[in-house]
Amino acid sequence: MSDRLYFRQLLSGRDFAAGDQVAAQMRNFVYVVGDLETGDAMVIDPAYDIDGICDLVEADGLTITGALATHYHADHVGGSMMGYAISGVADLLRRTAVPVHVQADESDLVAKVTGIGTDEMVTHHSGDTVMVGGIAIELIHTPGHTPGSQCFLVDGRLLAGDTLFLEGCGRTDLPGGDPHQLYESITQRLARISDDAVLFPGHLYSADPSASMGDTRRNNFVFVPKTAEQWVAMFGGP
Repeated sequence: MSDRLYFRQLLSGRDFAAGDQVAAQMRNFVYVVGDLETGDAMVIDPAYDIDGICDLVEADGLTITGALATHYHADHVGGSMMGYAISGVADLLRRTAVPVHVQADESDLVAKVTGIGTDEMVTHHSGDTVMVGGIAIELIHTPGHTPGSQCFLVDGRLLAGDTLFLEGCGRTDLPGGDPHQLYESITQRLARISDDAVLFPGHLYSADPSASMGDTRRNNFVFVPKTAEQWVAMFGGP
């Protein structure tokens, strides 16, 4: 697969949306997974600058044929955030009619935040596989940050959205957040991910943009608590 895999990690405010102060401050990552043989590409969490993202992909000779959403927050799929309008999947659909793949528990929330119709989405459950050309992307439901948060596993890379960062994890104090679910997602649902796999987070909240899961498990303080009770006491509040 590696010979035909196209993979790019793009940082908001630097690689796209240059000059957008909110994009630069939020430090979102957008990912593109593609098949170099077929020319198909899947964009993950497109936001802030849809034309800029699409132009980068097209300059590499690929065509965006779908989008994947890790969760419904506006900085990942577009919408309104603190009174600031963020472009996202709705703008992508105006540029090109492609399916938007979301976790089944979150389709209504994605529709509410972005304004796209549920008929423009493809809903999925944990364990589903989305194909981009001949490249398989496995979907892993990891609730906690939001009810429908999901991670994507492709060719030894874990694209974790806001479920897990190199340092820390997603917040659980926002609507739909659940610290008990996030603890289970990080320690149980992602337990089968090999230490050799590389973690690619949804934001640049650390010095490095990626790290092996082994290093993350050794160095990230969210793995220090040994019980759910300890974890929730540290990261979930009362």
